Amino acid sequence: MTAVTITLILLAVLAVVVVSMTVKIVPQARAGIVERFGKYRATLSAGLNVVVPFVDKVRYMIDLREQVVSFPPQPVITEDNLTVSIDTVIYFQVTDAVSATYEIADYIQAIEQLTMTTLRNITGGMTLEHALTSRDQINSGLRGELDGATGKWGIRVNRVELKGIDPPPSIIDAMEKQMRAERDKRAAILQAEGERQSAILTAEGDKQAQILTAEGQKQAQILTAQGDRQAAILRAQGEGQAILTVFQAIHDGNPDQKLLSYQYLQMLPKIAEGENVSTWIIPAEVTKALGTLGGTFGKIPTDGGGSKKRVDLDEPVVADATEDADTQAAVEQALKAAKDAEGPGGGFKGPGAVTLPSTDPPAAEGPPKA
Repeated sequence: MTAVTITLILLAVLAVVVVSMTVKIVPQARAGIVERFGKYRATLSAGLNVVVPFVDKVRYMIDLREQVVSFPPQPVITEDNLTVSIDTVIYFQVTDAVSATYEIADYIQAIEQLTMTTLRNITGGMTLEHALTSRDQINSGLRGELDGATGKWGIRVNRVELKGIDPPPSIIDAMEKQMRAERDKRAAILQAEGERQSAILTAEGDKQAQILTAEGQKQAQILTAQGDRQAAILRAQGEGQAILTVFQAIHDGNPDQKLLSYQYLQMLPKIAEGENVSTWIIPAEVTKALGTLGGTFGKIPTDGGGSKKRVDLDEPVVADATEDADTQAAVEQALKAAKDAEGPGGGFKGPGAVTLPSTDPPAAEGPPKA
């Protein structure tokens, strides 16, 4: 190998080295910090860049993507003097590569320490229960403090999250007991509310049932009363028709006072047949009826004194107006005497006594018509 060949090889190697030192390729979402003789000169963007060889040097390559850093749990004392362990996660992004390179030596460690101190300041003013239920408030306060402090470092804190807040085991046990007691309390309240609603519904149902039962009894009593009323009316009408029929039959038979007295005496044995009748009083009218009947029997002729002529039952009876009036007066007088005997001034003197109607003979009796 000659000297010319060796020279050409050295020149080629030198050219390759010069080109490699002159041309710099920066990946996407990266920024290169170029220094010249130890002093900041420029920031290389993504892509192909040309620098002065042997003079300019790419000192740092800064990642401009959003980064996630998880810090280990840190002990924090709350306002009620309880120590809890809190671990956090921070999402940040480098917005200024020069500031992130020259303003802070290690921005990751700086963010970690700043997070610890800020978290202790925020959580130290809260009780444990408040800290457990106010994660959003802690996150927003921590992010605001970190973003304000890291702005001059060329770093933007996008999000801060608390991964966990772990109280001591004794506090966890006490909290579990408290939560269990609260659940038992709520269960007892719900059960009491259910029993109350059940009792109310049962009472409402009983009330409605009693109302419906009372309404049914009311309707039944009304219908029963209406039925009794209709029955009484029909019974009274039947009795009235019977009385009218009997009276018409008596009127058609043209009875006289003698026959009425005889019928009156026939009813006396029936009055005495009652089981509970121990005392009964004969009105004074009975004596008059007996006297009238005795006088009548004394005037009966030997041949019977009856009619010599047979009565045709189909033949209509023509009665004299005077005789009909006397008969009507006698019947009304007998009914009036019976009502007077039943009243307070009648013949009833004790329990079991039976009052008999009185029958007074008419004032004047007309001669019978042939």
